[in-house]
Amino acid sequence: MVEFSIEASAPPVREVRVSPDGQTVVLSGSWNLRSLGAAPPELRRRLEALGGEQRLEWDLRDVEVLDSAGAFLLWRAWGRRLPEKRQFRQEHVSTFARWETRQIPSLDDAARPAVPLPLRAQRFVSGIAAHLLSLVTLLGQFVLDVFHLLRHPGDVPWRPISATIHETGGRALGITALVGFLIGVVVSYLSSFQLQTFGAQIYIVNILGLSIIRELGPLLAAILVAGRSGSAMTARLGVMRVTQELDALSAMGISHSLRLILPKVVALTIALPLLVVWTDVIALTGGAMSAHLELNIGYQQFLQKLPQAVPVTNFAIGLGKGAVFGLFIALIACHFGLRIQPNTESIGNETTNSVVASITLVILVDAVFAILFRGVGLP
Repeated sequence: MVEFSIEASAPPVREVRVSPDGQTVVLSGSWNLRSLGAAPPELRRRLEALGGEQRLEWDLRDVEVLDSAGAFLLWRAWGRRLPEKRQFRQEHVSTFARWETRQIPSLDDAARPAVPLPLRAQRFVSGIAAHLLSLVTLLGQFVLDVFHLLRHPGDVPWRPISATIHETGGRALGITALVGFLIGVVVSYLSSFQLQTFGAQIYIVNILGLSIIRELGPLLAAILVAGRSGSAMTARLGVMRVTQELDALSAMGISHSLRLILPKVVALTIALPLLVVWTDVIALTGGAMSAHLELNIGYQQFLQKLPQAVPVTNFAIGLGKGAVFGLFIALIACHFGLRIQPNTESIGNETTNSVVASITLVILVDAVFAILFRGVGLP
């Protein structure tokens, strides 16, 4: 009989015995994390040597304590499968059953060659195409819901729309005002040095008006809303998925798109242009204050020069950008929210993806606007 034992002070694995006929491996003692930590290093090598013998029978009936650490040690020694000949206690069966259903990475998996670059590019393109198809489907469903509400005005969800406008617009006034004011001050302060060099201080109004009303105001408001409200929309839909509220709505025959997506899209399409106006006003106020301090341009002179320097078409372009930005931010937030799986890890991942995708798309759409309207609204 071959015997392996350790000290009884940390009663881990008491012994590993091989019967005289060489057919049975008898395990006894405590096979838990605490005991295995005090076990000698040769225990693992001994188990792996025995685990490679297919003809052996494993007897675990004398094992007093078995936790996940001990079960994993044996599971790996057996080649990640249960031995054909085995004698277990009833309570040990469920412990090993958990390892059977899990995919555990091995050293062989880590040694596999990297995925070729063309295949990775193909997967990346396929993923983007799948997202675009889902967004187009979501947008098409939104249009169908709008036509349904035009035919049935009584079904319009006024209260969810109003609550979402307050959440995405009213509660965002503070942060947009702060960022807009600081951006106006920074742009005016930096531009004043260059304008003083050429003696063209009055053109600070042109720079601030065009840059803020046409570009910075809509872009800043959209990025802040995407990070603040878009992430909140995604997380709420994800929590509804985890708590099975979405399944309950489906069981009751309530449309997700009509009751959850449409109010968010409509509210953000309305709220974001209003936030753009608010951000423009606060940013121009900060720019006017900085221009007054640095270039000694009066506030009344600034207000009189602004309509002449910035045609009203630029204001309309900014409002149009805000509406389009709000539409896409809400659609992307709902898209990633509906993709969340019923686990907490998926909520964090999809919320991050939602914010990144929203900000990226906002910048892309802004570039499209700049190309399409490059000759419109310029003095």
